[in-house]
Amino acid sequence: MRLADAQHPVTNAGSRLDFPAPEELLHFFRSIDLTGRSALVAAVSGGSDSVALLMLARAWLKTAAPEVRLIAVTVDHGLRPGSAHEAQTVRELCARHGIVHQVQHWHGDKPSTGIAAAARDARYGLLAQSARTAGTDIVLAGHTLDDQVETISMRGTRGDGRGLAGMASATLYDQTVWIVRPLLQVRRTALRSWLTEAGIGWVDDPTNSDVRYERPRMRLALNESAAPIPVEAAQRARISLGKRAAWLISHHAQQVAPGLICLEPDFLSHSDADAGTYALRIMLAAVGGVEHLPEEARSGALHHKLRTGAARATLSRCVVERRRGGVFLRRELRGLPAAAPVVHGAVWDGRFIVDANHASTDLRVAPMGEGAPIAHQRHDCSIAQSLVRASLAAQPAFFINDILAGPTVDAGKARALARFSPMLTPWARFLPAFDLAPARSLARLLGHPVPPSSPFTGHIEG
Repeated sequence: MRLADAQHPVTNAGSRLDFPAPEELLHFFRSIDLTGRSALVAAVSGGSDSVALLMLARAWLKTAAPEVRLIAVTVDHGLRPGSAHEAQTVRELCARHGIVHQVQHWHGDKPSTGIAAAARDARYGLLAQSARTAGTDIVLAGHTLDDQVETISMRGTRGDGRGLAGMASATLYDQTVWIVRPLLQVRRTALRSWLTEAGIGWVDDPTNSDVRYERPRMRLALNESAAPIPVEAAQRARISLGKRAAWLISHHAQQVAPGLICLEPDFLSHSDADAGTYALRIMLAAVGGVEHLPEEARSGALHHKLRTGAARATLSRCVVERRRGGVFLRRELRGLPAAAPVVHGAVWDGRFIVDANHASTDLRVAPMGEGAPIAHQRHDCSIAQSLVRASLAAQPAFFINDILAGPTVDAGKARALARFSPMLTPWARFLPAFDLAPARSLARLLGHPVPPSSPFTGHIEG
């Protein structure tokens, strides 16, 4: 079955290969920086939004950069009987328009709960894999203004202040691939009208109206004809707050020993309490290895206590302690991972990735423990040794035959077999372009590679 003859048939006998695309639909495509990029991947499910995305990208590249390859990728989650047929209709559409098409399958066991989130993670992982194989770092996604309104409305019901900025026009996935959304300012009705005029149909995914999921329920509750939720002010505020927090992290925070962050006295005395609270939340999440920032109200209260006097608290798996030299953040000793075999690519405590060169049956990873050899660790000698020991105890270490690989054991062997790389928690998986400034400051603080610039000309943010 051809897409033009599917659930939304059109009057034309077939799609028109060179049907013009209105400038208002192509506007945001033109801001994507193609310098040094030889290919783009477009995520195409077969729905109206993704089909419009594909055809608009084709029209844009044909005039702007005909040498850049466009690759359509359909992810078949295997969750519905009709998913394989929908992938086939996309393949046929691409064949008619000379577009390379690939199908990626989500293999393996599916979770019994949280299936929507798991499917989303699998989809982005497979799309990123296709992009890397194609030698590109951009995946185009067909999220529209309607999706943006739904997202903001859902986040609003949860009271997520930063989330009210909505989806960013670009999000860095897994620190390597940009998910770019060139249709975020376009209504779905405008896309469908253009597809109909062009003689191109689409297939509706029945899960889009399945009220068992949150987004379809919100979609039903919203009136499509209502005015869009204004997001520009919220986006500007989020970017501004991030830049101010980034400045504080860059100028008044340093890692004085492995796993031990010191916030200088000027961090607390700075007049911008909002930026200080946000910067504190970011570093708490990073030091504690937690995926989400700690609650804003609790973090704000802690920031106020630290500004007004001595304090010691635990938040987001971090011990926060104010001393004469500043405020110190370290991972608490509770809840650390148990000793386990070394596995390449494994995430350790949400803070590190294990990079194993060879399998070794006698090499294990575990917390360093309170017997850490402090003299052989890089640290600021002016810092109290009790703080350094406490932070080192929560750091990962390799053990050979259950003995710490240190000065008296073959540390060289352990280093040759495996090493730890810091993660950019909480942005290790998804980094919205809104948050590039604080993420870059955090990366420098942790010794992590600095995230790349946004994929837009002029480095457009958000």
